[in-house]
Parts: sequence; structure tokens; C-alpha cells
Amino acid sequence: MASNWSLCGVCDSRQITKSSVVWCSECDEGLCGDCMEHHSNSKATRNHETVSIAEYKKLPFEVLQIAQVCKIHNEKYDLFCKKHDCPCCKKCVKSHNDCKGLTDINELIKNVKTSNAFYEIEQTLLEVVDNMNLIITNRKDNLTLLKKKKTGIEEEIKQTRTKINKYLDKLRDDMMNELMATEQKESSKIQNLLTTLKQKEKEITEFKANIANIKQHASELQTFLAMKQIEKDISVEEKFIQSIIKTDTMNQVIISCQINNYIQQITASGQKFGEINVSSDLCNLSIQKRKHKQAQIMVALPTRNIDNLTLTLQKRINTGLSEVAGCSMLPDGRMVFSCIRQNKVRVLKSDGSKDFEINDIGDTFDVVFIGDDSIAVTSYFSKKINIIDMKNNKKKKTINTRSCNGGIAYNDGSLLYCCRENGLQMINLSDESITNVINVKLSSLSYVTVFGDKLFYTNCDNNSVTCCDYHGNILWTFCDTSVLRSPLGISVDNDGNVFVVGYATKNVIVISPDGQRCREVVSSKDGLIRPAVLHYDQSNDKLLVVNSWTYALLFEVKC
Repeated sequence: MASNWSLCGVCDSRQITKSSVVWCSECDEGLCGDCMEHHSNSKATRNHETVSIAEYKKLPFEVLQIAQVCKIHNEKYDLFCKKHDCPCCKKCVKSHNDCKGLTDINELIKNVKTSNAFYEIEQTLLEVVDNMNLIITNRKDNLTLLKKKKTGIEEEIKQTRTKINKYLDKLRDDMMNELMATEQKESSKIQNLLTTLKQKEKEITEFKANIANIKQHASELQTFLAMKQIEKDISVEEKFIQSIIKTDTMNQVIISCQINNYIQQITASGQKFGEINVSSDLCNLSIQKRKHKQAQIMVALPTRNIDNLTLTLQKRINTGLSEVAGCSMLPDGRMVFSCIRQNKVRVLKSDGSKDFEINDIGDTFDVVFIGDDSIAVTSYFSKKINIIDMKNNKKKKTINTRSCNGGIAYNDGSLLYCCRENGLQMINLSDESITNVINVKLSSLSYVTVFGDKLFYTNCDNNSVTCCDYHGNILWTFCDTSVLRSPLGISVDNDGNVFVVGYATKNVIVISPDGQRCREVVSSKDGLIRPAVLHYDQSNDKLLVVNSWTYALLFEVKC
């Protein structure tokens, strides 16, 4: 915040202390009664919108603290840097010379309160609240069911108890205690979740109140910058909702009792009265999800049109490998290639010279960087995924999977991989639990990539590229054999444009985010012989396209 909203800025500059009664966001200062009258009559400021200090104080503290001028240079913000996600004044631009996508901030904040981006935030908040209520209702129903089942089991135990002799009284009591403990344990789990959800519900309510005040009283710039923080907060809440749905905390917990069939024949044996069993059915609760929303959609920065993309060849790289099946570019500029014929992973430096290679991990297929100086490598013939330590140049661990694997992608602590007749699966790296995403039969040469909440995978058996969400819902499918046959490697740029290798058509095409349009960007004229895989480096806008034999091509992508 540039000035003290409780004092009149004009009077303060004249060393006069007077309390402000209104706030002008365009002047970024408070005004007393006398200055307000001059302000409303002055030609330069008569069209400025003001708000009473009482109303302005209702804005969230974080919004009131947002500076509307550059804190470093004390100048008005003119641009917004997409790369660093921050506003810039004219002097700041000197430190952003290498940044792409600098945008006029006035264009971004124009009508921001009525923009689709702001509307998306409001709707997402409502959606999160609705989903929270759905989960709360579901858990309360489960509590009721648990109590109902408990009552039924108690009655069954009592009826059975009348058929046996006094010797079994102790066993009956033990059984009742076990039932009570089990019900309390399972109920406690649900109560803990409900307590957490109630707290989250309060936080969401605060968000809603803040949104309303921002919309009514904040400046356009304050609204814009506050939106970005709120967007991140909402993303956390959405991930929390998704994490609940994906874990076993939402399983329908049911307790039941199995009475021993030979209980009446028991006289002096040590048999138990029965068994208290706990089973859980997968939750069939469907939460709401705005399907047209993608990661970072909240602030609608300009995106690149596939018609304006230009690719410039920077270098030709000799991989020295035959039948390359996977590639990845590392944050430090190194390139990783996996070879299915020679069963090795080779790492090249940014200049194309050899760094090191791994030869003792068995059969290989695709490769992906997973952070923490590590890569994951799938196995074409074995049911496993190897994790390679890039610091020590050796295998760190092996994860066993349910099937042989093809293409692989990484997102937020999980690996997504193609597994032929088993479709597309996801494995959590923390506990190695496996989830089925789709059950459609895929080619043994299928590849997958991730962008926000969308997955993209190829299937060379039917020449298709498909986009779906994490629940397996198909959003679109692209199939045009006139431009793409035998699609293999796939990758996505920062704007959701999908790059795909056509092995039979010896080309690379780019598909628009909605799957409706495409364009060939690399062909055999550029040096593609038997193209197999590619990787788009989103941090540097570089596209690595790899022929299965001998060499790869590195392109710079501009708009």
C-alpha cells in the first residue's frame, strides 16, 4: 500500500494531519472532506471513483497492503511479466530483457472485475463449498449407517447369546467390547475428517467474503494482484478436496459381524464368540469439476496461437544410439535418451558431448525427469519402473508395476504410464499405490504427457491422440491420417499446445488445446528420418525431436 489510508494524503504532503473520509484508488491516497470536494471538482480527478474509508477498511488486510506502484522504483506499474508472475514498472523492464510475454498491465486489468477470470474464481469458490458440503453429508450418512449396523449387530449378538450356556458370557462381553472399539475407531476417523472439513469450510467462507469486498471496493490493480494469491489459495483447497476423494478416507466404512456357525457346539473350547469385520466400498460420490478450467486459467494471460509458432533449428545432436524410445531435457540443459535396443540410458551435456550412461538396469523404454536429481525409466518387457539417481549415476530403486510399460509422464509426486491392455495407470511415488485412470487398450508404443488437470496420450494402432481428465473422462480425440499416422512421442508447451511425432508421416504436428486444429511444424525436409519421441522444455521454449536412429534435432520455438 503506497500511503496511509487513515490520513489525508494531500494534507499530509503539506505537513497537515487530517483524517481521510474517502479513498481514491486511482490517486492511491485518502482524502479529507475539504480535499474530497476539490478532488471531485477538479478536471483531472472529477471522474475518479472514490469509496468511503469505512467501506474501504472492509477489504482484506492483504489487499490493503498491495502496493499499486513499484516498491523499488516508486513508479507506476506498466507491464506484467508472465515468466516471473509479477508486475513491472518501466525501470524494472531492464531486469526482464530476456523475459518473453511481457504484457501491458492496463490490458490485463481492464474490466477485470467482470472478466471471465474473476467469474471463474467466484464459481470455483462456490464449487469448492458445494463439494465440501457433499463430502460432509456423505460422511454424516456413513456415521448414521455405522450406528444402524452397530445396533443390528448388537441384536444379533444378543439373540445368539440366548442359545449358548453361561460359559460363553465372557466371550459375549469380549465381542461387544470389540464391536464398540471398532465402531469408535472408525467413527473417530470420520469425525476427524469432519472436523478438518469444518475448518476448511470456515476458510472458504472467508474467501467468499473477501471476494465480495474485493469486487466492490478494491482497485482494478488490487483486484488483479489479489486474484493471483486467491487463485493459489483456492488451488490448495481444490487439491485438498481431490486428495480426500483419491484416498481411502472416503471409502464407505461398513462394520459387520459373522457369528460362528458352531457356537452352540462349543462347551469348553477357546473359540471366539464371533468376528467383527470392517469393509469399505469405494466412494461413488461425484464432486463437481469445471471441465473447461486448466492450471493457471484464473488469470487469462494471452496464449500462443499454433498458426504463429515458428521453429528454428539450433543444433543437430548425435546420440550414438539405435532405436531411441524415450527422451527428456533436464533443468540444467542436459539431455537424456533411453534406448530400447541397447538397453541403456545415455545422458548428454547441453553441447551434445557425452556425460554418462547407465547399462545395468535391464530393458528400457521411456524416460522422464521427476525432480530431486532423479529420472524414472519404464521397462518395455518387464513389469517395473527404475528410478535413477543423476548425482551418483546409478539406480536408486525399482518399483514393481502390474504390467509392462510404455510412455511415462510425471506430475505432482505421481507417475502416469501407458500399460497396453491395462490402459493408463498412475502410481504414487510416496506409497507406490496404483490407480487405474482409463481401461482402454493402448498400443505397446503409446506415450503420455500432462498439462494441468488434463492428460494426453497417443495410440498408433488407430492413429489417434486423446485428451482426458484424471477420472478418465474423454475431452477430445484427434485423428487425421492425412497429417498424422502412427503417432508416438507427445509433449505440451506452456499454453497447452500439443506436439506429436508422426512416425509414418515423418513429421511433428502441433494440435490446438481444444483438439480442433493442427499444423505441421517439422517434416522430413528438416531432417526427420524415423522420428520417435520428443520433449518440449517449457522453461526455455525448446523442442527436442529425436530420430530413433543416430541423431536428434533441437529447435527454438517462438511466437
